[in-house]
Amino acid sequence: MDPIQESIPEDGAGRPPSAVATPAPPVRARHMLPPKGACWYCEKPLDNVRRFCDKECADAFDEEKEYTR
Repeated sequence: MDPIQESIPEDGAGRPPSAVATPAPPVRARHMLPPKGACWYCEKPLDNVRRFCDKECADAFDEEKEYTR
């Protein structure tokens, strides 16, 4: 009896889901900002790790950047 040789398509269809490369999500402008000790949108004082005081400021920053491209 001869062994069965399976062919695997080049598009990754035969691979497990973890082996298929997925496109990376787009990097938002806010993720490239360095922490500065204050909110980048409203200037509220923060620690030296966070960039925005809350989600509303982060979303407003993204929206403003979209309109000022």
